[in-house]
Amino acid sequence: MTTWLQRRQVALYLGALVLGTLLGLGLPGLAAPAALVINPCLGLLLYVTFLGLPFAQIPRALQDWRFLLVVLAVNFVAVPLVVFALSRFIAHDQVLLVGVLFVLLTPCVDYVIVFTGLAGGARDRLLAAAPLLMVAQMVLLPVLLRIFVGAEFVAAVDLTPFLTAFVTLVVLPLVAAGLTQVAAARTRIATRWADLAGTAMVPLMALTLVVVVASQISAVRAQLGALLPVTGVYLAFAAVMVGVATVVARLTHLEPPAARAVVFSGVTRNSLVVLPLVLALPAVFSLAPLVVITQTLVELVVMVAMVRLVPVLVPSR
Repeated sequence: MTTWLQRRQVALYLGALVLGTLLGLGLPGLAAPAALVINPCLGLLLYVTFLGLPFAQIPRALQDWRFLLVVLAVNFVAVPLVVFALSRFIAHDQVLLVGVLFVLLTPCVDYVIVFTGLAGGARDRLLAAAPLLMVAQMVLLPVLLRIFVGAEFVAAVDLTPFLTAFVTLVVLPLVAAGLTQVAAARTRIATRWADLAGTAMVPLMALTLVVVVASQISAVRAQLGALLPVTGVYLAFAAVMVGVATVVARLTHLEPPAARAVVFSGVTRNSLVVLPLVLALPAVFSLAPLVVITQTLVELVVMVAMVRLVPVLVPSR
């Protein structure tokens, strides 16, 4: 079953995106309950993902300073430059600008690990880098927002939901997966549970895609005219960062799995984690959450395509 699911995962994910769109548009009443289960689905998905990681190799991954420096440079040197250039197209609208900046300046620390693994990337190294990426974006986001938007806006932002999301979506699933691995080494029941959880990764990813799209697609459609400009920005960002991250990985002579991880990290953003921050903004920024959600919808399609594209751009040999 696991082999069958893995071979058909891209088709299953595309089907999940279509199903989520049909459910969200055909049954708008599903949006609210679907939104409530996004974080539980994402937490389960990450638990299963972490469960498949060799935890014993993570300390060694933390010692790979070249990889860590490249990931940090791509996300906090290259990305801000690209975001500043692309955001000029919507700089006249502060609400759109704020939403775009929040989501594009924050690298993903959760499901990027899943997609990286699907493309044959070094997901254990990205897992080791996740705390550094999270701390760095919490520190640098106010600085970058101050530069791009202004000090008065930054004073109105509460970063507490940022930390809460990181603990619930990354730390807790990670600890649970580690405890499961310890138990699996000692008991047969835990071993069977770990095997079953491994089989569930593809269905859980498909379910997460369905839930996210179904919860947000109706609201996005209602504001489609206002959101079209940011859709172009998001597509351009993904295209540019695939090229930039690929070039940087080659120039730094990273081996293929690490190079693929850098590409995914450079493209994938922290939309589901920054959403609580954007929801907490003043009422005048009421459209900003949909700006962030639009990036999620665009990125899910991009990630499915990258599972096939990145191994071509960064071949194994």
